[in-house]
Amino acid sequence: MTRSEWVSTLPPWRRLLATFNWRPVYDIEMRGRESEKRLLESEKRLKLLEIENKRLAALESRMDALLLNADSSSQTPPATGSN
Repeated sequence: MTRSEWVSTLPPWRRLLATFNWRPVYDIEMRGRESEKRLLESEKRLKLLEIENKRLAALESRMDALLLNADSSSQTPPATGSN
């Protein structure tokens, strides 16, 4: 919960007192937690992307093998000798 969200839950008279009771340490701690959350989320996305890249690389190698196999097994029709 951010400071502004927390203050919005207070009654009006308490909101006024909260403006005089500004705590920079609280704000700094909250920013630190938010940046930690963003870092964890970005690491999670990076891991998912790495997994997806590996999966796509495996699929690409399978497709290459299939295409190579299809090219080598395809035979050209024999030429007819009729003129």
